[in-house]
Amino acid sequence: MDLDLRKLRYFAAVAEHRHFGRAAEQLYIAQPVLSRQIRAFEQELGCALLVRTTRSVELTAAGRQLYEEAQGILAAVTAAVRRVHDADRGVQRLVVAFSPGLQVSDAIRAFGGRHPKVETDVVPARWWEREAPLRDGRAQVGYLRRPFDDTGLRTIPIGREPRVACVPVAHPLASRPEVTLDDLDGERMLDAPTRRTSSLEEKFELIAVGRGIALVPLSVARSYSREGLVHLPVTDAPALETCLAVCADRREKLLRDFLDIATATLRRDQEGRHLGAPH
Repeated sequence: MDLDLRKLRYFAAVAEHRHFGRAAEQLYIAQPVLSRQIRAFEQELGCALLVRTTRSVELTAAGRQLYEEAQGILAAVTAAVRRVHDADRGVQRLVVAFSPGLQVSDAIRAFGGRHPKVETDVVPARWWEREAPLRDGRAQVGYLRRPFDDTGLRTIPIGREPRVACVPVAHPLASRPEVTLDDLDGERMLDAPTRRTSSLEEKFELIAVGRGIALVPLSVARSYSREGLVHLPVTDAPALETCLAVCADRREKLLRDFLDIATATLRRDQEGRHLGAPH
């Protein structure tokens, strides 16, 4: 069967809001119309996507899987349409994906100085996507933090990034200048969330109210610095590698120029940002 992109967008809105009324408002359609479209979509797919009650809307196992798939599909379609419009206008565009906390702005500015007619955009490579924007065409190059699946990708090492323990200010360890992994043994660790809608902000809110602690990259800790949290160097935690990544079969001159400029710029920036201890 052919996947109906309009119905997929409708479903994604309902899955995001868990509410037909709010999804209908976002989509600018009537709620009864949205309900009929979702039922038709379920019939076309041959499986239930939602569990509806008078008070809530929840995803079935199939619905959760489709919602995960929908994010990449819809983003890839949007990127493809933009590339078509760029071709029609004669526009050259470079899109850079970046992992949370990593800053690629200096490299883009340096590249723009050499290629002022090229339009540049950025797209976040969120925890559940990582290298996906490179594979689905949303971005030509990524500034990423390992681990990720580098099959079919060419990578250029940039540096290594330490991790810090993020703890609430009232935590017994908060007054220490640094900790070890043994010091964290037995602590409740907030690992990567299981829902795509979860965010780093949500994780740090949970830490601030005492729900647990987390090991996070130094750049993430600095990007989300806030009251109520302390970031402690973990002296024996393995560092994380940062790198530039592109699909191995992409060899355009514009992309090569960006990689050359970005490699030098980002290596210098990362070395500078890692000097000194986090506070």
